[in-house]
Amino acid sequence: MEQLKERATSKTNTGIWKFFVYSAIGAFMFFVPVTINGNNSIMLDHIVTWFQTNVSAVLPYYALLILIAGAAYPFISGTWKKSTVDIVFSFFKVIGLVVGILLIFNIGPAWLFEPDMGPFLLNKLVIPVGLLVPIGAVFLALLVSYGLLEFIGVLMQPVMRPLWRTPGRSAVDAVASFVGSYSLGLLITNRVYKEGKYTAKEAAIIATGFSTVSATFMVVVAKTLDIMSMWNLYFWLTLVVTFIVTGITVRIWPLASMKDEYYEGSTPQPEMKPEGSRFAAAWDEAMETVSSAPGLVKNIWINVKDGLMMAMAILPSILSIGLLGLVLAEYTPVFDWIGYIFYPFTHLMQVPEPMLVAKASALGIAEMFLPASLVVQSALISKFIVGVVSVSGIIFFSALVPCIVATEIPISIPKLVIIWIQRVILTIIIVTPLAFLLL
Repeated sequence: MEQLKERATSKTNTGIWKFFVYSAIGAFMFFVPVTINGNNSIMLDHIVTWFQTNVSAVLPYYALLILIAGAAYPFISGTWKKSTVDIVFSFFKVIGLVVGILLIFNIGPAWLFEPDMGPFLLNKLVIPVGLLVPIGAVFLALLVSYGLLEFIGVLMQPVMRPLWRTPGRSAVDAVASFVGSYSLGLLITNRVYKEGKYTAKEAAIIATGFSTVSATFMVVVAKTLDIMSMWNLYFWLTLVVTFIVTGITVRIWPLASMKDEYYEGSTPQPEMKPEGSRFAAAWDEAMETVSSAPGLVKNIWINVKDGLMMAMAILPSILSIGLLGLVLAEYTPVFDWIGYIFYPFTHLMQVPEPMLVAKASALGIAEMFLPASLVVQSALISKFIVGVVSVSGIIFFSALVPCIVATEIPISIPKLVIIWIQRVILTIIIVTPLAFLLL
């Protein structure tokens, strides 16, 4: 009996140690700015900068390997023919590989090598993303796997239902997306929906309202816009604005009209309120997660593998859909036309260069990194607003739309586009006065 008590105590102490130490290291890497060589930024950014500075000659070929793997994977795994959307996006990945080869080996038409075309996509997006996602995955393993998300999730239960009309457990999805990735968030959402723990409406709200790009992708946006010096302001303000926008979109069509039906064939499992102390329940949930977490090395490997798979899925899309978006923006009026949807709002809110910001906001539907490319030389307030809009808009065709379509969540592409328009307009209205006040 005494031995059992000693083992339980030892296990609890190990869990507490892992919860505090691993979560703290993960949080430090993502959220605490450090000055190195005169550059004030988070440690994750410093690590990526070190690679870009010291092994720059190798990086295009590393990116090429990821592009080859990403273009080949749908055909090797057979996922390319699952649906029309999969077929289209799989061929876009092949086009992305071709574009990558042309850029890396300096072959092709002169327009492709204009500084704000191919070289911008390769050097400012593809290579940094190819580094950030797998390296960031190492520290995400510490941040998301040792009870912190579950602890936050239980504490957030009284907040989630009144504000966002979702169960408390959806807080885990929301934070997993913001600090992990939308693919991780969508994976969780789809699994929980199929288990009967979310209704169709709740799953759609979470998929379109919380499945943002991760902190690692936000670093790329901030670096592109040269606002890493205000990283914490950018990160936390974007998180707050995104969730305010979601609180509004859940109350209007099309999300408000979706049915609260559980997945066909599942056993409905509505969320129960914890008995007794909420803090104690949150702590128990965290300790249970720590006790079931894999060993550190195995956990890091799992996350790095997921990070590489994600990079494989995204990098070819950036080069194909991203290049298509840039070409349409540069040589056609398509995004000017879409931009006119947002121009009345950028003009009304007195954003500097309102038409440019409107056009940049429109670009986000193609690829979330593209808006930043249009406003690199703009005023700080314009850059900051576009940086927030590119994340808060959430829905973009190069990666998130095919991810949502691949799940069982019943929401159509036309409705996703309408939700994106709603989110961009609301974000411009909410973030602009905050940007003027805080910058």
